[in-house]
Amino acid sequence: MSTATPTRLTGYAHGGGCACKIPPGELEAVVRGLVPSPTTERVGELVVGLEDGDDAAAVTIRDGLALIATTDFFTPVVDDPYDWGRIAAANALSDVYAMGGRPVIALNLLCWPRDVLPYELAAEVLRGGLAVADLAGCHVAGGHSVDDPEPKYGMAVTGTADPARLIRNDAGRAGLPLSLTKPLGLGVLNNRHKTTGEVFGHAVETMAALNAEASAAAVAAGIVAGTDVTGFGLLGHAFKLARASGVTAVIDSAAVPYLDGAREAVRDGFVSGGTRRNLDWVVGETDAGTVGEDDRLLLADAQTSGGLLLVGEIPGAPVIGELVPDEGVRLRLM
Repeated sequence: MSTATPTRLTGYAHGGGCACKIPPGELEAVVRGLVPSPTTERVGELVVGLEDGDDAAAVTIRDGLALIATTDFFTPVVDDPYDWGRIAAANALSDVYAMGGRPVIALNLLCWPRDVLPYELAAEVLRGGLAVADLAGCHVAGGHSVDDPEPKYGMAVTGTADPARLIRNDAGRAGLPLSLTKPLGLGVLNNRHKTTGEVFGHAVETMAALNAEASAAAVAAGIVAGTDVTGFGLLGHAFKLARASGVTAVIDSAAVPYLDGAREAVRDGFVSGGTRRNLDWVVGETDAGTVGEDDRLLLADAQTSGGLLLVGEIPGAPVIGELVPDEGVRLRLM
């Protein structure tokens, strides 16, 4: 963590981290008509595109090699600029890991209110991003910046993968377990931080942690279905996976791990609008059973740089449910 600064970066943002995403239902409506021309000749074969809302796009450029391309950026999720850079970079790199790939090169994306915040803070943000990219073994080479009233930072990342071993969200099959590689609760703790200034070091380190080892373990285990858990919450991302795969995802709420302090943050009302929109989006496709409102909000909590939701098992990741044949709803909570 960098030296403390009196500047509260989260005070310059209308929302924090992935909670500032456009709501999933609205976003799907925007991109629904984006169908590329079938007659245009292109390089390589697009194997993962817009159809099912995967974490990134993948194109095969030759036998045994696919390129994975993604971009992710967001408003400050914490006040410390170095930590914000680390978190944003880990979040952007996660899309490549979520598909079983390895990041190769990243470009910085920086929006900065140049007349309001000093460039020294921007330099710290970029330094944090570089530190995490270095841990990932990923090059950082340039990028793009604009003058913007609201600070934003992230990366455009290109990675590689074996096209025969891609992890995607339409490959789930009934009878397989669901595993989660990071605990939930990042959204409510981030919202508490934004509101009160309290610092939750364990949440910062969880967000800054790469999903590299979990991704490699998933590929080694032969897992072919999964996604990462970010702004749409566990329920939103599980819904997308179940819908794309034509199955129902059963979530055992008692088996889901949470960060220390997450339940207290929900109890005290630190729930973002993004989390509530996530829950509203899936409510018509969810059999909530007897699961209470606080648990449902935590399951829909808008995560920033969350873990991987994998259809299968890897060492160290708790099993939180399973996929079953289509029950007429996409999610069932127990």
